[in-house]
Amino acid sequence: MTKRGPPVINFLSEKWKIPLWTTSFFFRYLIPTPPTSNSPLIFSMAASAFRACSSPAILSRSSNKLQSSSSTRSLGSFAPNLSKAPKLGVDLSRGPPSIKASLFSTDKITAADSSRPTKMQKLYVYEINERDRESPAYLRLSQKSVNSLGDLVPFMSKLYNGNLEKRLGITAGLCTLIQHVPERNGDRYEAAYSFYFGEYGHISVQGAYLTYEDSYLAVVGGSGIFEGVYGQVRVHQIIFPFKLFYTFELKGIHDLPHELLGTPVPPSPASEPTPAARAAEPHAALKNFTK
Repeated sequence: MTKRGPPVINFLSEKWKIPLWTTSFFFRYLIPTPPTSNSPLIFSMAASAFRACSSPAILSRSSNKLQSSSSTRSLGSFAPNLSKAPKLGVDLSRGPPSIKASLFSTDKITAADSSRPTKMQKLYVYEINERDRESPAYLRLSQKSVNSLGDLVPFMSKLYNGNLEKRLGITAGLCTLIQHVPERNGDRYEAAYSFYFGEYGHISVQGAYLTYEDSYLAVVGGSGIFEGVYGQVRVHQIIFPFKLFYTFELKGIHDLPHELLGTPVPPSPASEPTPAARAAEPHAALKNFTK
């Protein structure tokens, strides 16, 4: 049985040989009032519309487009034409671009680090306590007769370059006792202190400080020409706590000034600064060194 529509739609479909679904489409979407057999005005409007829009060529092209659209845009098989996508600076025909983003992105840090000098430079210095400034001070916070956890040792000593010919400044800092090691006749401290080099700036170090063997502390930063420095320093006990020899391995800074360098005197209990350096004479001391 053939499905029929309202009389006006049936009449127009038969008069112009238009498929019933096409006629229904025009009345549903182009004519606001539903068509009936008692609506001569609507019939006249529909007739005029179909005369203008229902030529065989137009209907053929419309039918082809609808069929093409229906076949290519079926649910679940939609495939966009990426070759006609707007140009956004990204080749979409190869698929979506990968996006790399992180709250902890290191791109900027890596770029900054790549410009820092990576050459390792050695710097040798002596720390000598000449017993002229009541240092070191031992604060027995544990209130025990033997060195115990929590005891503090603030200190300040004089600093000379490796060849003992120039006064550089001072060392100053604080050591916190972590463990007493009676079998080694010594202690383990957690140390944080700085080396001051007059107008050149300072170097700060931190780490485990052992009184019974050599220690390695981390270089954690500095100021002046030492801004951005990193590396490590070896602490060699000559006479604890009065004479120590340091070997710095520094990175991240430009070449050190010549007056901070020189061939170091081999560390020994007999190693002493020259008289001029001990007296801090102008030619044997850094400018504006810390006293």
